Amino acid sequence: MAQKAGFGGTTLTTVAAIAAMTIAIVMEVLDGFPVSPSPTQQSFTSEQFVADFEAMWTSLRDNYAYLDKKQTDWNKVREIYRPRLKELKGRDEFVTLLENTLDELYDNHLSLNTNLNTSSRLIPTGLDVWAEWIHGRPIVTQLRSGFSAEQAGIKVGMEIVSVNGVPIKDAVARRLPKSLKKIDDEAKNWALRAVLAGTHDQGRVIGARGTRGSAAVYRLDLPGQMTVDAYEYIPKVEWKMLPGQVGYIKINDLISDQIVAQFDFALEKARESRGMILDLRDIPRGGNTDVAEPILGRFIDRQVGYQQVVPLRAPAYVRLVSPRGPWTYTAPLVVLVNRWTGSMGEGMTIGLDGMRRALVVGTPMAGLNGGVFNLVLPNTKIVVGYPGERLNHVNGIPRETFVPPVRVNLPDGQAQTRDLIFEAGYERLTKVIEHR
Repeated sequence: MAQKAGFGGTTLTTVAAIAAMTIAIVMEVLDGFPVSPSPTQQSFTSEQFVADFEAMWTSLRDNYAYLDKKQTDWNKVREIYRPRLKELKGRDEFVTLLENTLDELYDNHLSLNTNLNTSSRLIPTGLDVWAEWIHGRPIVTQLRSGFSAEQAGIKVGMEIVSVNGVPIKDAVARRLPKSLKKIDDEAKNWALRAVLAGTHDQGRVIGARGTRGSAAVYRLDLPGQMTVDAYEYIPKVEWKMLPGQVGYIKINDLISDQIVAQFDFALEKARESRGMILDLRDIPRGGNTDVAEPILGRFIDRQVGYQQVVPLRAPAYVRLVSPRGPWTYTAPLVVLVNRWTGSMGEGMTIGLDGMRRALVVGTPMAGLNGGVFNLVLPNTKIVVGYPGERLNHVNGIPRETFVPPVRVNLPDGQAQTRDLIFEAGYERLTKVIEHR
């Protein structure tokens, strides 16, 4: 779904019509890989489930790159979930047990390649209302433009009171991992957003209180609303020319192998622009380096480092990107980001910032941990995607904690007719152009 940029009479142009068990991959898909429903039930023995569970538990103990940053007692996780394996009646119940096990690490970049109707929606892909604990209160801080939460009337600044009739503090307490040595802010915020995302099989009813103290009930996921489960990521690339000879390119996908050619087409159309806005605010699924790096290569004229990689058992190094294409876009560049800029979208953002090639404008991003590796379980062949190496800005700051140099604070009850992040980016860019 295209976001309107706020200039009447200027239309977007779709470019879509234009032409052993652990496997390290260069893909940085937000959820590891596209998630598919559970296949037809297969028969597995209790011993096979135990072997697969042990394979996952051991591999994450040895290879998950963020275990030392968690309050999770990983040995306790095994004590909690391993005994339940003997009670399982089939693959679906095993999938649920694996999901519960992974939840103990409260990491949104950790997931399975399969799910059930009863599975929790992944974040940020399956979330349209971002909230966080502020002074002990669960406050809405951002909404995904055009989606169900916004359509239902929820606004930035509201305090969440309940979800599906359950008081929010009770719902969050139930959703917290069971193995924590102590409950930290990261775990509390993870549980809050997991509750708000809900499950695939149930519509959400959210009770929220406005800034004046009045509470109301908001029904989400209704047939007439844009829901995260029904969203299709098309068009892949959009472009237009804005007043002041400013180019605008919005990328909605960094996974498809069509993206590079579509981006090149859009860039060619905007070649004579005096400055460019690159909008990365609708990439919750992340993407892969085979798409992102060629795009980065159009903005540089020499090989340069864009991201620091920190493997678990090898020295850190800087990943390089090279110039690409028949010409380089050298005019000023502004990148727009928000909470739905995920994974490889975050990598592109910190890369352009680290290369001093763009000014980043917006809010904090999805904050997804590291580069994804895949673990194939030996019997069920379920694939577990997990962060197996840390990724940092070239200055050493963890990617997941990066904050835009131009941070846009979204005011309580913001008017949905205005795109404040776009407005801030356009204003900054035009000032730079004027002073060149």
